[in-house]
This record gives sequence, C-alpha cells and structure tokens, in this order.
Amino acid sequence: MRNIYLDNNATTQPAPEVIEAMMPFLRDFWGNPSSMHYFGGQVKKHIEKARQQVAALINADPSEIIFTSCGTESDNTAIRGSVEALARNTVIITSRVEHPAVLGPCRYMKEQGHNEIEIGVDTTGRLNIHEFRNALTLGPSVASIMWANNETGVIFPIQELAEMVKEAGGIFHTDAVQVVGKIPIDVKKVPVDMLSLSGHKLHAPKGIGALYIRKGTKLNTFMIGGHQENNRRGGTENVPYIVALGRACELASGKTSDEMTRISGLRDRLEEGILKTCPDTTVNGDRKERIPNTTNISFQYIEGESILYHLSDFGIAASSGSACTSGSLEPSHVIRAMGVPFTAAHGSTRFSLSRYTADEDIDYVLEKMPGIVTKLRALSPFVR
Repeated sequence: MRNIYLDNNATTQPAPEVIEAMMPFLRDFWGNPSSMHYFGGQVKKHIEKARQQVAALINADPSEIIFTSCGTESDNTAIRGSVEALARNTVIITSRVEHPAVLGPCRYMKEQGHNEIEIGVDTTGRLNIHEFRNALTLGPSVASIMWANNETGVIFPIQELAEMVKEAGGIFHTDAVQVVGKIPIDVKKVPVDMLSLSGHKLHAPKGIGALYIRKGTKLNTFMIGGHQENNRRGGTENVPYIVALGRACELASGKTSDEMTRISGLRDRLEEGILKTCPDTTVNGDRKERIPNTTNISFQYIEGESILYHLSDFGIAASSGSACTSGSLEPSHVIRAMGVPFTAAHGSTRFSLSRYTADEDIDYVLEKMPGIVTKLRALSPFVR
C-alpha cells in the first residue's frame, strides 16, 4: 500500500537538510548558550545565525525576532502581551475563523474585562472589511487577524488591514503560521507590528516557533523568569530546534516562488479532478486568493470523518474540515462562519500539499476518490 501525505497544514515532514543541521547540537554542541565559558559561547553564535535566517525570510531585522516553543506561544505572547501593555478596556479585534491559538487568548482577555470583537466572513471566507473598520473606532485596539486560514487557505488582505490599524493608532498582529515559506513576506512593506510563525509548518520539527516584533511595539513579557531573547522570553534556548528552524527558513528563502507554482498546479489538478469525477462537490473558500497548497472540498451528504477513514485504508492522509470528536457532529467553526449548507458542511475535507508531494500522489488520490464517495453515498440516509 502506498503512503500519500496530504495533511501538511497540520504538520510537515522535517526536511533531511534540517535534521542534518540540528544533529550536532544534540551530540556535540550541547552547552548552555547563556554560559560564559567555551561550551556556551560556541553555541550562542549558532542561535544568532538562525535568528538571521528567520529574519531574512520575512525581511526583518534579526533583533526583531524572538524564538518561542510554537505558533501558539507566539500568538499568546503577541495578544496577551500587547493588551496588557495598553490601557484598560482595550478593544481586541479578531475574526470568527481564527485558529484556536488566537481565539483562545482573545476570549481569555475578554474575561479579564476587555472588549473583544470577532469579525465575520462571507461565504467565500473573506473578511468583512466594513465591520473591521468600524471596530477600530471603538477605542484603543489590538487586532489579530490570520494571514491565511488554516482550513480553507483563504488569504486575508493583511496589507490593507495593517494600514487601517496603524492609522487608528492600534497594534496589529498576524498569525502567519500557514503562509511563511509559501508566499513572499516583507515586513518592511507590510506594516504589521507582530507576526507569528511555527517551524513544523515549513519542514522543521515540532516544538519551535518565532515571533517577529517590530521595533517600538509595546509588549509586556509573557514568559518571565530569565534574561534570554533580549529579556522578552525567559527560558533556556532550545538550541537544536532553533538551528533547525533557521535552516528550514533558509531552505524556504530560495524556493518559494518556483516551488509553490509547482505545488499550486498539483493542488489545482487534484481539485479539478475531484470536482469532475465526484458529483455534488464544492470548494470551500475563495479559489483565487488562497495559499498555493490548500484545497477544502465539501462532499455533500456524507461525513468528512468517513471519507478520512476510507482514504486512510488506501494509505492517504488528509484532514476533515469538521471538528468532529466523540459525541459531536458539529462542523468546524470556520465552515459554520462561512455559512456552508448543512448537507455540505459535515463532508468538508482538507487536502494540503508540500514540496514532497509528487504527480503520482495526485494520480493515486484521484484514482481512489470516486469509489470512496460512491460507496459512502450509497450508505447515506440523505441520498435517495
């Protein structure tokens, strides 16, 4: 049986070059970078090299990059740290389709007495700009809007949103976990104040992330207890994983355009093939403004989880757009916010590709998909 991995928005395969780069820091260079002796000194310089590599990918200054444990920590640091740095009754603006790593801290800060507003989206997943603009008039604001949605791949107009927040005197953060390494990012041109990224979304290991913090941004320290990361994130640095993230960003820097053109071509072929061979299927989200590797397809009258189980039987890994767990049949909050009809919402399935996806992988999925859909629809109580 073949193994086809199309769940890269959940996590990616660590690149061999990345694994090779980190291994010496598990075997030989194991000193604490905060130590003044030789063992620490020889490690510290590699952290700074990785900082430069991460900064180069988004055209930031290395001093504006701090390392974290993951995208979730980066989001929490940005949101909670900036809200705490401002006056009481801060208006927190986010969207209804954010990742829980953003919705969670935003809703937590609401419980602490701040005003939280969640902006809606239309049926294609595009943000309601008028609603966003109105929210900025309600007081000192911290806005956190994802650069691209993790379920549908829809890209938000971050340039426009950041300029609006800047004009209103607020602080703007973007969760860019799904776009770093997939589309060009230049923080010298896009006036975001903070940007989160996660290593395991761009072929580095799990357990390492980074946060870009523009010089002059008001931000309270989130992880307290050490002087590391220029006093902005206490805790002994995870050197092997920091080196790995730096190498992954270096690999992405030189490949983004050509690589993503190839991947988007595979994505489009997969998508068009499914729509052609599987009746009653629709694409969720804007098919133009989205990241190159992602498609979210609803198969009407069948459950997404059933599709995933049958795909897995053929060695194909994808993910459901539903947040279905034991005892729950509710579609994901993203699909609900977009107003996807009931008969399609439960059958939403996400396919997300990577640099390791090959033409023959797409051929194999297209070969198996029609039979799976036909079989499941024959069992569905919604199909007559």
